[in-house]
Amino acid sequence: MSPRLHTTSVGSQGPRIAFLHGLFGQGKNWNQIAKALGDQYRSTLIDLPNHGRSTWTQDFSYQAMADAVAEELDRSAPGEQWIVLGHSMGGKTAMLLALQHPELVKRLIVVDISPVSYGGLTTFDDYVEGMQAMDLGRIENRSDADRTAQEWVDDAGVRAFLLQNLRREDDGWRWQMNLDLIARSLADLGGWPQDVASAAQPYEGPTLWVAGSDSGYVQPRNTDAMRALFPRVRLVTIKDVGHWPHSQKPDVFLSTIRPFLAADRD
Repeated sequence: MSPRLHTTSVGSQGPRIAFLHGLFGQGKNWNQIAKALGDQYRSTLIDLPNHGRSTWTQDFSYQAMADAVAEELDRSAPGEQWIVLGHSMGGKTAMLLALQHPELVKRLIVVDISPVSYGGLTTFDDYVEGMQAMDLGRIENRSDADRTAQEWVDDAGVRAFLLQNLRREDDGWRWQMNLDLIARSLADLGGWPQDVASAAQPYEGPTLWVAGSDSGYVQPRNTDAMRALFPRVRLVTIKDVGHWPHSQKPDVFLSTIRPFLAADRD
């Protein structure tokens, strides 16, 4: 049985869009983008397994995550098709969803990730070690957490992104995400289930591939792998942003995806 996924809805009319966040993220990270589209689209912001308020699992696999999303989309809108947008880990999940459940996906947007294995996620490994090392029993408020996190991450925006995963409960602070599973699954998170993807037919739907110019996750050498699986792909690179173009330049990101979304309405 697939884990039950927590979702948030934005908008009440128009085509359906499912948003899939990246590692350490939550569905609410896409709230600003979804609200900007809310007059024309019905958005579903999904907490992926082991993140946000969704169920934790014993193991990690992209195939299991894609199947869980497929089950949620079919449950919430039986017989309907979706525009699926995924970033980073969510982008790999979205790609696998389109390959294995193409009947659910009428358009695909992949943000700053490629269908390849990246090996070890060194930067993310540092984040995990930092979070695991935090003595949550000594944290009284979010300011305390931020000061502590400065020891292992300099960027204030990245700290805020990571510390959104802290939840205050009656007995103190705890991490909302399944940090132990993530820590032992970083190699799999950085990987790509090539055998599963290769066994599927290429996804023939329109695909928009959005990259950040200052990020290393979309390289020219990745193009052949992307086109083999998604022959109708178009790559757009947003200048002067890194791995999170939707949060670093939301207006530019919106102007990038709007024409692709509008083509579905023509």
